[in-house]
Formats: sequence, C-alpha cells, structure tokens
Amino acid sequence: MTETLLEKLFAEIPKAKAEIYKVGDPTPLEKITLNGENFDVYIKREDLGPINAYKWRGGYNAVLNHHRNTGCETIVAASAGNHAQGVALAARKLGIQAKIFMPLAAPLMKQKAVQKHGGDFVELILEGDNYNAAGDAAKKYVAETGYTYIHPFDDLYTMAGQALIADEVISDSDTPFDYCFLQIGGGGMASAVSAWLKKHYPDIKIIGVEGVDQASMKASVDAGKPITLESVDTFCDGTAVTRPGDLTFEICSQTIDEFITVSNDEVSAAIQQLWNAKRLIPEPSGAMGIAGLNKYAETHGDIMNGKKVLCIICGANMDFNKLSLIAGKSAVGANKRRYYRIELPEREGALLNILETYFKDLNVSEFMYGKIHESKAWQTIAIDGMKDDFKALEDRLKADHVAFENISKQPDIQYKIINYNPALFKDPVFLNVKFPERKGALRDLLRKVSPVTNICYFNYAYSGEAIGRALMGFEFSSSENKSRFFELIAQTVVTYAPIDETTQKRILHY
Repeated sequence: MTETLLEKLFAEIPKAKAEIYKVGDPTPLEKITLNGENFDVYIKREDLGPINAYKWRGGYNAVLNHHRNTGCETIVAASAGNHAQGVALAARKLGIQAKIFMPLAAPLMKQKAVQKHGGDFVELILEGDNYNAAGDAAKKYVAETGYTYIHPFDDLYTMAGQALIADEVISDSDTPFDYCFLQIGGGGMASAVSAWLKKHYPDIKIIGVEGVDQASMKASVDAGKPITLESVDTFCDGTAVTRPGDLTFEICSQTIDEFITVSNDEVSAAIQQLWNAKRLIPEPSGAMGIAGLNKYAETHGDIMNGKKVLCIICGANMDFNKLSLIAGKSAVGANKRRYYRIELPEREGALLNILETYFKDLNVSEFMYGKIHESKAWQTIAIDGMKDDFKALEDRLKADHVAFENISKQPDIQYKIINYNPALFKDPVFLNVKFPERKGALRDLLRKVSPVTNICYFNYAYSGEAIGRALMGFEFSSSENKSRFFELIAQTVVTYAPIDETTQKRILHY
C-alpha cells in the first residue's frame, strides 16, 4: 500500500464530511445484547440512513466531485440496488441526469426505490442477468457517449464518503473499539472504514467477513493481486462481487487483520438475532458482520472477554419474499435446529413409539414423510434445541441401535422433498439448477431441452433472490438423448450441478 493512496484518501475524508450531510444525517451507534456475550457489542445503524443503506454516502460524494471536476451533466452507474439509490439521490439533489444500469433480475422494490429517490432525473436501464453484465453494459455506454461513470466501490471519492461511517463512530464513542467485523463485497466500505479506524485506533483488530461463496477479497489477498471469481452466490446480494477493486484491494490487504467466511444459514441466524434483540431486519449483507462475530466468538471467546466490538448494519433493502427463505435457514444456521431421518418399520404405531421413547421432552418443529416402501419408512423429524439436546438424543439413538442420520444440510431438506414414486422414472438425472430470476429465463430452458427429455421432478419456490433455484429431475428414453441434453443445457443461461451420488441414491432409494 503506497502512502500516496492513503494520503489521498485521508485528504478527501474531511472534504466529504463538509458536503454529504446536506443530503442525510449521521446514523446512530447503538449498544446491543445478542446472546448474553461477555463483550460489548455496538452496531452502526446504516439501515436508518436516507436510502436505508450506507451507499448514499459514497454515491453522493462521488457524483458531486466528478460533476465539479468535469462539469458532467449526465452520469452513469451500475448497481444491484443500493449504489443505484445513492446515485439517484445525488442526481436529484444536484439537478443532473443519471443513467443507471441494473440487472434484469433486480428486485422490483429496489427498482422502485431508485425511481423514488431520483425522480425525473433518473433513467433506469435493465440490462443483463447479474451485476457484472449490467456493469459491462454501463461501461460500454460510457465509452460510446463520453458520460462520467460513477463506480460503486473502486473510486477515491466513493471510498471517502463511506469512510464517514467510521468518522461518526469515532465521534460517538468515548473509548476505542477493540474489534470491528466488516462485511466485504467490492471493498469500498471495508477499505475506507478500516483505514480510518486504524488511523484513530491503532490497536483495533479488523476482521473482514465474506460469504463462503463470495470470498474474492480473501482470494485476492492470498494471491497478492486482485482475483476474479468465476461466479458468486447471490443470497447476500449486496456483497455479491466477483472481483474487488484495485484501490480497495490495496488498502484492505494492509488494514484487514484476518478474514472469516460465513454461510447463508449463519447470516440468516444473525438476522433473526437482530430481530429478537432490536426488532431490526437487515438485508442479508447487512447482517454479515454479526454473523462473522458469532463465528469468531465461538473459537476466540476467551480473548474477547470484556472487549468492545463494532459491527455495521450496512443496509435493509430486501425483497419481502426473501423473509421466508431466511426464516427457514436461521434455525439451522444458529445450530438450534436439526433434521433427523429415522429408519422405522412401516407399521401402525411405529412413529408414535419413536416420539414417545426419544422425542417426548424435545420440541419437534417439522415432519417430512412419504410412503415409499412396503416394510420400511424413513421419517424426517426436525427438532429445535441446543447442542446438548442434540447430543443426548443422538447418544440414546446410537445406544439403542436405531438407524438415523443428521440431514440438516442435505438438498432434500433444503428443497422439502416429500413423497414420489421413482419406479416410474426412466433413467433419471437430478440437477440443482440456477437461472436468472427474470421472466422467460426458465421457459427458455424448457424450450431448449424439451425435444430430448421429459421433466419427472420439479421443485421450485420464489425466494426473492436474483437467482432462481430449483431441484429438477429429467428422464430420457435413450442414451443419445441423455448426451444431447447436456449439450443443449450448456447453450442456455442456466447453470447446474449434479447432486452427489449418495444423495441421488437416497432420493431415488435404489
């Protein structure tokens, strides 16, 4: 990291401070109790900002400065949602035009929010199936028109605006923070906030938090240069970036002390914690810092005793439909729910006997079952409890030689598979399918593959994500059609992964 880059960033932060409060007020810093932890946790409430996310700060500062420096009367941006709202707000406040590119799959509520904040000063352009495609389209448009591009994270002015999150924390706190857990996407917030915190709290430890299938900054730091991931999971859509910025990478590689990855289940559990503690529902990316803190504290609880910890609730712009998905994941992510498949004889009273013998004092939350065999049954039972409850149950089942397995994270639980007759299927293949959540994408797949296959299983539910997910079964009348199928599906916008052999055998009960 060159001193020149930090000097430039630090010089821009006071300038940003003098400007951005013309469009929004500082957000609160609040103390919170999550699980009776032995350290003090504070959350920075960026969800209470003018666009319900932090990106109004960098968006306004970048638009303002580029407008002043170049005289541009039209600016261009690409965003999955929050940056677009910040740029739209800035365009309306400054009275200039904004062309904002968003993916076709962008949730309708975020599209409406962009139009609300920008009004007549904004033209919304839907292009591509993801953020990268929208960004490429925006940059091509800039090359053709000569308009000014406002980068969502890899821009000194954007970063300086985001740094004011840290500046407000420092102003509102009487004593230094010992830890800060920062979610990372492209790195605009993480780089700026970590640098400003380190300048004022030299002893603070910064933990970078990334999604398990989004960890582009950690991969880049390990490689010593920015790395582009082939794809990223979009559950935490605000941090779903395949490559960090050049500027943000340079700073994060020096200011982030340690990286940790969190699963979607763990993020969902953190959202539930925030709801329980503050009646706060952030978007998934907004809860990643809390999820990282939870995971870190599991193995570092002793050294965190008495420490002061900061997390940033970076946004709350979420499609309402996503809540059901989060609710389903939260208990598993918090290790408070487990799904067990128990092998029973297929006869009257067998389930009752198991429940009264082993589950009588436990909280049973779900049953999943369908008759598939004349003499055996495989009953799925979900229980809510603590680790000691699960261990005690498993020890008793093992001692009595009751056949069971913990299937909490298996695809058939994730997709709620119940009751079908595989004897009717002809040479079936089951695939985990992902496709852009937009009109026509799935129909395009079906049109393409219908000549060579028949769908024998289809399980899909809209989740509010930019990516649609389904578990699909395809059957084939010949090996030639089966081979041709994989050639055809490769020509669609769909991506897929075969389920593993063990799972497929269990689903089909070969």
